[in-house]
Amino acid sequence: MAKAKKKYVCQQCGSVSYRWQGQCADCGEWNTLAEEAAPTVFSAKHDLQGGGRAVELVALDGDVELPPRQETGIAEFDIALGGGLVAGSATLMGGDPGIGKSTLLLQASANLAKRGLNVVYISGEEAADQVRLRARRLGLGDAPLKLASATSVRDILTTLGKDDVPDFLVIDSIQTMHSDQIEGAPGTVSQVRASAHELIRYAKQSGAAMVLVGHVTKDGNIAGPRVLEHMVDTVMSFEGERSHQYRILRAIKNRFGATDEIGVFSMREEGLTEVSNPSALFLSDRSDDVAGTAVFPALEGTRPVLVEIQALTVRLASGATPRRAVVGWDSGRLAMILAVLESRCGLSFSSCEVYLNIAGGYKVSDPAADMAVAGALISALAEKPLPGGSILFGEVALSGEIRPVSHEALRLREAAKLGFDSAIMPSSSTKHGGEMKLQHMQKLANLVDHLLGRD
Repeated sequence: MAKAKKKYVCQQCGSVSYRWQGQCADCGEWNTLAEEAAPTVFSAKHDLQGGGRAVELVALDGDVELPPRQETGIAEFDIALGGGLVAGSATLMGGDPGIGKSTLLLQASANLAKRGLNVVYISGEEAADQVRLRARRLGLGDAPLKLASATSVRDILTTLGKDDVPDFLVIDSIQTMHSDQIEGAPGTVSQVRASAHELIRYAKQSGAAMVLVGHVTKDGNIAGPRVLEHMVDTVMSFEGERSHQYRILRAIKNRFGATDEIGVFSMREEGLTEVSNPSALFLSDRSDDVAGTAVFPALEGTRPVLVEIQALTVRLASGATPRRAVVGWDSGRLAMILAVLESRCGLSFSSCEVYLNIAGGYKVSDPAADMAVAGALISALAEKPLPGGSILFGEVALSGEIRPVSHEALRLREAAKLGFDSAIMPSSSTKHGGEMKLQHMQKLANLVDHLLGRD
């Protein structure tokens, strides 16, 4: 029998090293390597071609029924899930501390329990009385859900095995769970991986829909090994700023539905309330006669959301270094748009500080926002407001051409519903906008001429 080697596991990314070092070679984080006991190494070789259990091979074209879904009673939560909870599925929900993860899951659990479903809520961070006080504050104190405070995976699975299989199981949070089969403190890479594996296996075998709450790092990523996101069926991110009352539940991965779906909530004294019309939320208190603002119909999954893009330019004295600040959009994308406006359209931003903000703290990743950002920048530079009641969308190429984007009809329909009467869009896009007036632009220079009154 060979001597077991010591190994050091990065608590950030799960990378394994056989000697300690200050910086992880894979993720670059400092002081994240922790020693873990290595398994005993046997030098004998084993032939794996025999002695196992033969698995059944089936055809790809077999009859498969769509998995039934259970609605939680919170429409925005169901939209983000792709239509509701799937029996036997495992969902991982991450978010900043205090963002409302436990509150949302407690509300969903209470709704399901009131409808007669068997719901179990396991809290590893709070005592049972603390959860009861929160439920009472939310007006859910009479919900017949089953509550426990535990951190041992063995105790939890033993308890669940003695009772009926729950229809909905919440584990809050996976970083507080520990398995007695693995050495190490709760929250380490090995403990999180082993605990999640046992709980997910229980959900798959029993048919219980399970949600695991996950902590996040300072960078916003879910803490623990990256393999945790591969093990579950759905990964959801609960986003928002504490200074704003709204929260966005975003589906990052979903094996049973579309990704990039979002649910929008508003944090109030009575808990999280649904925002059925998020476009109206992000456009509230908007003034049409302000230079540097443009309305963009963003697309999140299958849902269009209208957001306001704000731009500000400040002239500097000669010789000063201009600043570029972006909130809610990609800073590299802003640099590209500014370069195209200078090179292809003759506008000068080299002596201006440029500030770009997505109103309400919303984050936009849709490439169709290029033309709306360009419109806001042109308006801010010329100090001339954009035409009232208009939206802009289109992708800008480095050549200055404006390219078409997907789901244009959805974007136009959402804008028309909120009272917008015109749209500035790529020339190769749809020619039918219903009652909306469509203005097609082939190049970004055409947009500059239109907004500055040169055409």
